[in-house]
Amino acid sequence: MAAKNIADGAASMPDKRPGGGRRHGQPVVKPRDMKGSVRRLTDTLKGDKKGLFMILLFAVLSSAAGIFSPLVIGNAITAINNGNAVLLFILLLAGIYVSNFLVNLIQGILMAFFSQRVTYRIRTRLFNTMVKLPLSFFDTKQQGELMSRLTNDVDNISSTIADSLSQLLSSIFTMIGILIVMIRLSLPLTFAALIGTAAIVIVTKLVTNVTRPLFVKQQRDLGFLNGHIQETISGIFIVKSFGREKKVTKDFEVLNQQLTKTAEEAQIKSGIIMPAANVINNISFVAISVISAELAVQGVLSVGLITSFLLYIRQFSRPFVEISNIYNNLQTAIAGAERIFEITDTLPEPADRENAFELKNPRGDIVFKDVVFGYNKDKPILKGIDLKVPAGTKVAVVGPTGAGKTTLINLLTRFYDVDSGSITLDGHDLRDYKMADLRKAFGVVLQDTVLFAESVAYNIAYGNEETPLEEIKKAARIAGADSFIERMPEQYNTVLERSGAELSHGERQLITIARAILADAPIMILDEATSSVDTLTEKKIQNALLSVTEGRTSFIIAHRLSTIRDADMIIVIADGNIVEKGTHEELLALGGRYAHMHEAQTGD
Repeated sequence: MAAKNIADGAASMPDKRPGGGRRHGQPVVKPRDMKGSVRRLTDTLKGDKKGLFMILLFAVLSSAAGIFSPLVIGNAITAINNGNAVLLFILLLAGIYVSNFLVNLIQGILMAFFSQRVTYRIRTRLFNTMVKLPLSFFDTKQQGELMSRLTNDVDNISSTIADSLSQLLSSIFTMIGILIVMIRLSLPLTFAALIGTAAIVIVTKLVTNVTRPLFVKQQRDLGFLNGHIQETISGIFIVKSFGREKKVTKDFEVLNQQLTKTAEEAQIKSGIIMPAANVINNISFVAISVISAELAVQGVLSVGLITSFLLYIRQFSRPFVEISNIYNNLQTAIAGAERIFEITDTLPEPADRENAFELKNPRGDIVFKDVVFGYNKDKPILKGIDLKVPAGTKVAVVGPTGAGKTTLINLLTRFYDVDSGSITLDGHDLRDYKMADLRKAFGVVLQDTVLFAESVAYNIAYGNEETPLEEIKKAARIAGADSFIERMPEQYNTVLERSGAELSHGERQLITIARAILADAPIMILDEATSSVDTLTEKKIQNALLSVTEGRTSFIIAHRLSTIRDADMIIVIADGNIVEKGTHEELLALGGRYAHMHEAQTGD
C-alpha cells in the first residue's frame, strides 16, 4: 500500500478483509481531553507515594532559594544605604545558594529513580494488557505502530517526568511563595505584575489550543513511519525479490516528510510561547520599574524594597515562562499517553463466565450449530454452519481462499466468539469452559511458523518448559526434525538467534510440528502444516501426523488434496457455507466442487 494511502486513508480502511488480511493501524481519530489524561497520569504517579512525597519535599526546598534570596539582597542594600554591616547578609546568601545546589543535585537523582519506576509500571501495564487483548485488536493494528506506542510513547512520558516534573513543581511553589512575599511588600506593584502574568497565561492558552492537535498528529505519523520501517525490514527478502527498493524508499520519504512537516509545524508554533512571554515580561518589568521609581521619589518605598520587588518580578514571571515551555513537552507526553490509554482501555479477551467450569479429559465431540460469524458484523463470513464431529474423527477442511476455513478454526479455539449459533465441545458450549483449559485442549500447527530467540529445546517445549529433554527429542523424532537438529552446533541447546531465520522454512515448520506433538492435546488443528516443505519431507510428516492424529479429533486445513485422502470426513466450504461433505471417495463420486478441485490438481 502506498505511503500516502497509509497516512491519509488509514481511517477509512475496513476492519478486516476476508481471507485473514490485516490492515495498517488506525490513527487516533481525536485526542482525549487533556485534563482527563493528566489526571490519569497523576494517578499513575501516586503508585509511588513515598517517592512522590520526596519529590514534593525537595521541590519546596528548591523553590526556597528563589523566594528568600531577593529578600536578603534587598535587606543588604537597605543596610548599605543605612551604613550598616552586610557581612551577615552575604554569608546568609552564600548559604542559600550552596544549599540550593545540594537540593537540586539530590532532586535530580530522586527524579531519575522516580521517573524510571513510573515508566516501568506504565510499560509493564501496557505489555500485560497487549498480551491479553483479543486477536481482533491486532487484526486492526500494525505491528510497528504498536511497537511505537510501547517504546516511543512510553519514553516520551519517561523523559517528561524526569525533565519536567520537578521543574514544574518547583515553579509552582516558587510562584506561590513569591506572590505571598510580593503582596506583603507592595500590593499596588503586585497588582501591576499580575496584569503581565495574565497576558502570558492568555498567550500560552491560545498557542497550546493550536499545537495540541499537532502533537497528537506527530505521534500518529511517527507510528506510521515505524510501521513502514518494520514491514520493510521484516519483509526485505520480498522487497528485493520484487525489485521494490525504490518504491519502499519513496514511500519512506513520503511518510518521513509528512512526519517532519508535522513536527516542524508543531515545534514552530509552540515555540512562539517563549519569545512572546519574554516580551510581555520585559514590558511588565519596565512598567513596574517606572512606577516603583516614582514611589521611591515620593518616599513611599525604600531602595532596598524596590530592589527586592524588581528581583521578585523577574523571579515571578520566570516560572510562567518555564511552565509554558514545559507545557510543550507535556503535550507530547500527553499525546503518547492517550495512545497508551487507547490500548489499556481496550477490553481484553472475554472473561470466563461466572459459572465456567474446568475442562477435564475432553473426548473431542464437537458440534457446530447454525454458526454465523463475520469480522465485520455487516459482512458475515460463515453463514449458518452446521457440523457434527464425533470424538476421534479426522476432519479435512478445503475450499477457495477467503471461504472461511481459518475462520472456522479461529471460532473453535475461541480466538473469536460466534455472532450467533453455538459451538459445543463434549456437549457444552465453548463459552461454558474456562478459557485456559479450553486452549490447552488444542494442539495447533499454523502455516506461518512462529519461533522465539531461545534454544531449540525451548521452542519445542514452549508452554511445557519443564518437559525432560528425552521427551523433547522423542517429539522431534516423530516430527522428523531430529536429523537436522542434531547437525546444529549445540543440537537441542542451539539458540535460534534470529528467531529461526537461520533455518529453512521447512525446518522451522518441523519444529512447530514437534511442539504440537509434545503438547499431546486431545484435539489437533493443522492449518496448512505441510505447505512449506518438499515432497519427501511432506511424506515423512504425513506419516508422523498419521500416528499423532490417531484416536484424536483432528481438523486439517489443506489446499493439497493429496494430504487428506485418509481423512474420515472432508468438508468443502464455499461462500461461508458447507457445500459438500463426505470421504475422499464419496466426494469424487459426487462429481461436485471437490472432484473438480481434485481434477485440477492431479489431472485425473
